[in-house]
Amino acid sequence: MKILSIDSGVEKTGIAVFENKNLIFSSLITTDKKIKIEKRLEKLYQNLKKIIEKYSPKIIVLEKLFFFKNQKTVISVSQAQGIILLLASQNNIKIEFLTPLQIKQTLTGFGKADKKSIQKMLNLEFGINLKQDDEADAVACGLAYILSKKRIS
Repeated sequence: MKILSIDSGVEKTGIAVFENKNLIFSSLITTDKKIKIEKRLEKLYQNLKKIIEKYSPKIIVLEKLFFFKNQKTVISVSQAQGIILLLASQNNIKIEFLTPLQIKQTLTGFGKADKKSIQKMLNLEFGINLKQDDEADAVACGLAYILSKKRIS
């Protein structure tokens, strides 16, 4: 079963596609700050639509929004998640959410792990060292979902 995990944002959206526990694709969708927000969201929509058409995921995993220090960031992340929820509905894809705490706890055993610790786990698991935090966060989110489901099954 294919899973699409996404680290939502308007400026940068990290994406990762898994088949079972195998990472088969990861990337970063970026939009230019100089472009109007509606055009940036359209670009995000179009890019994610292509990914969904290409990989046909059965589940989309997102990081759950529950608290943000920066109000400007929470709005843009919410807008991006709205686009993702629309695409999920249009394509009959199940949505799952994980909290940052769940992701960190699952991958490192410590709910307050830093990005370096997460990167180290991704490097150990897949032999990759992703330079962009958003792409790494999408990979981490997908892997945490897969590992947490294996424990439940």
